Amino acid sequence: MATLDGIIEPIYFLITSISFILLSVIQYKKFGKTRETKYLAGLSIFFLCSYIAIILKN
Repeated sequence: MATLDGIIEPIYFLITSISFILLSVIQYKKFGKTRETKYLAGLSIFFLCSYIAIILKN
C-alpha cells in the first residue's frame, strides 16, 4: 500500500510510460498521425525520460 511520505517509486513512471505508448499506438492505428497521437507520444517520452533520470540519480 502506498504511503504519503513524499517518495515516488520509479516503477510508477515506467508503468505510466508504457501505458502512454500503448495508447498512442492504438490512437495512431485508429486515426493516424493527429495532434492527440503526437501528444500521447510526447507524454510517453517525458515519463520514460523521468524514469531514466530517477534511476540514474539513485
